[in-house]
Order: sequence, then structure tokens, then C-alpha cells
Amino acid sequence: MYARIVAWALEVGKRWARLMSEHQTIPLGLKIKHWLADVVVLEKMRNAMGGRIRILVSGGAPLSAEVALSFLGAGLPIVQGYGLTETSPVISAGQLRNNRVGTSGKPIRNAEVRIAADGEIETRGPQVMAGYWNKPEETAAVFTPDGWFKTGDIGHVDQDGFLIITDRKKELLKTSGGKYIAPQPIEQLIKGSRFVNQVVVIGNGRNFPAALIVPDWQQLEAYAAFKGLDLKTRAEFCASPRIIDLFERQIAARTTELAQYEKIKKIALLDREFTIEDSELTPTLKVKRRVIDERYREVIERIYSEPSADRATG
Repeated sequence: MYARIVAWALEVGKRWARLMSEHQTIPLGLKIKHWLADVVVLEKMRNAMGGRIRILVSGGAPLSAEVALSFLGAGLPIVQGYGLTETSPVISAGQLRNNRVGTSGKPIRNAEVRIAADGEIETRGPQVMAGYWNKPEETAAVFTPDGWFKTGDIGHVDQDGFLIITDRKKELLKTSGGKYIAPQPIEQLIKGSRFVNQVVVIGNGRNFPAALIVPDWQQLEAYAAFKGLDLKTRAEFCASPRIIDLFERQIAARTTELAQYEKIKKIALLDREFTIEDSELTPTLKVKRRVIDERYREVIERIYSEPSADRATG
């Protein structure tokens, strides 16, 4: 029962936070619900973090809008910062009174940002390094002829000057039809499902994107018990048409805004997590896509060799 109350309170908080972040009028009914949610649940969240948090800053990886709204709705403002070691390390950051969910804020003072023709973020200013020590060739490779540092990240600046990071340039997938796909935003959308623990979008050189998914086994087993599904092993879960259909519906509902060529056409469920120990994740929990591509080559080949009407499982 309490879990349902918590879920309700978080959802109310997100609705309230979304309107707040967009500077829209909050209906009286929602104000009352948010007050009640705060009394019952959200205040406890703040107290669990010390009760005196003014602002939280996220960096190192994209912050899901759902997570940001959950924190904001609980009275725990969280903003994103962006930068690299070579930029000391900040290029842009959100501010308490000038924050936009889903962005990395505006460039800091004296830092300039521009977007190259291929979408790469470039910057210059006093925060940028002079060069790599005793490595002139490597240094030349990361600077444009007119002196801008090439970050290796893909993104854009919105009409109000907020920087939005899409993905790493080297991680963009290029389909056989020549379309470029940024996998991380799609993965973030899919992770919005409570049934998903980990996900990797694949499709480089293929004619459509697909996804390798590690389920949240606690949630999935509870779902199977509720539905009366006779599934005992993880392998049985991964092969079950009912379970595959569940994930396909979850993904479809969360990716409606994507372009057609970006939408996931097939999935494979995996019965084990990606780990640092198996060299599938970096120490900061970023996916090593080349390792995943190699380690799950058979699963991937099966996804793309089966007829489109079939479902792929791993």
C-alpha cells in the first residue's frame, strides 16, 4: 500500500515540477495534491538527504528528465553541468534560478560554444587547455583551424541559449540507409520503464535499430506472478512471447516522439547484467559498445537474420 502512495506522490511531484520548470500556471487542484504529497512522502525524501539541500549538480552522464523532475518535485532542485578534463572541466551548467530540465544549462562566463556542421559541440575560452603535454599531433587533432576545441560530443543550443547534449560523436550509429542515430537518448527513454534495468541500442550498419535489454527481474517476476505466467527460469522469461510483448509495448509507449528511423524494431532480452568486472561497462558505468557488439554477436545476428514479423530473444 505504501509503495502505491510513494508512486502517487512522485507522479504528483513530477507533474508539479514540469509546470514549474516551464513557468506555467499550476492548477489549484494540483497545488493541493502536491502539498499532500509533500506532507506524506516528499518531505521524508528531503529529510533523508539531510533536510538542508539547496541544489544538486549532476554530471558525467545525461540526466534523465524523469529523474530531474522527480527530484525537483520533491523540493530537491537538481541541475546538469557539462564539460571535459580538457576544459577545466566546466563548459556549461544549470543554475538554481535559471534551469531548464533536459539541458546542461548555459555556457559559463567567458566560455563560448558553437555547433559544427556535423553537430559536434565546439568551445573556446580561458577554460580550454593549451594542449596535451608533448603531444603536438594529438593536440592539433582536437582543435579546429580557427582555435575552437572539439569536444567529441553531439548536441545543439536551443533558442534561449541552453545547451542540450545528445550523445558522443563516436557512439552515433549509422544505419545502412545512411541515417545517424544517437543511442543514449533512446536508451534513456526505454529506461523509463520499471521493467528495464539496462539497455543498449544497436544498429550500426544495419537497416533498423534494435535493443538488447536486461530486465529488472524483481519487477518482471512480480508481473509474471500477477498475470499467472508459468515461467521459472530467466531463459524461459527471455523466450516468452508474453514477456517480449510486454517490453515491446513499454518501448513503443515511451518512444512515440522519435522519428520512424529511430524507433526500435526488435529486441532481445538478456538473462545477465552488463558489469564492470566483465569489461562491459566503464568505471563510470558507461557501456562499452564494441565489447557488447562482440560479446553478443550471435544474439545480434539472430535479431537481424529473423524475419521482421518474428520476435528476437536472447
